[in-house]
Amino acid sequence: MAETTLDMPEVDTTEISLDGDMEIPSSEKLDPTDGQPSTLDEPVSTTIKRDLKMIGEKFFHVLVPRQSSKLLKDWDLWGPLVLCMFMAMMLQNKQSLEDMKSKDGGPEFATFFVIYWAGALIITINTILLGGSISIFQCMCVLGYCVVPLAVALTLCKVILLVDADSTGLFVVRSIIVLIALAWSIFASTAFLVESQPMKRKILVLYPIGLFYFVISWLVISHKG
Repeated sequence: MAETTLDMPEVDTTEISLDGDMEIPSSEKLDPTDGQPSTLDEPVSTTIKRDLKMIGEKFFHVLVPRQSSKLLKDWDLWGPLVLCMFMAMMLQNKQSLEDMKSKDGGPEFATFFVIYWAGALIITINTILLGGSISIFQCMCVLGYCVVPLAVALTLCKVILLVDADSTGLFVVRSIIVLIALAWSIFASTAFLVESQPMKRKILVLYPIGLFYFVISWLVISHKG
């Protein structure tokens, strides 16, 4: 039987170079998750400055309220946390400050802290259950930042209390300041949240928001230094 031979194709044994340049041609490395410039290699000071600028811009959006997605798009909880700590410390009276030196903290600080965050969380859950197209952290960010007018009112009231804490006329002045701040906070929060709420359920969403800011306003106006 004749033997058959198969002609095998010649294989090129030349070495193939696998070396390559893995550097991104852009001056800024991009985050593969969202295509934004990566912040992993930037200095800490640059990150802090950028975050402070972002928080300042959100304060400005609240003080000049208008329909905007700024607080919803770039949400954070640093600003609300700073406001919470500031107002809780400002609401401490002299007796509570003395208690803080010997104990873990005054009751007024803990009370405001719980009202601030628990209230914001309850309103957020209510908003979502009513069909709002918003996340928990976005809603808490808006509610927290919109306390800015009340924080300003609290500062002004503290200055007035230094003049005379028992004057009826100055109490009326403080009441007017707090009422203006209350209306400002409610209007600012609704300007950011109104577009994310179902048309037929806006009142059910806005009512607890107004109640939340009213409770904080009552703490401010009832504070006597």
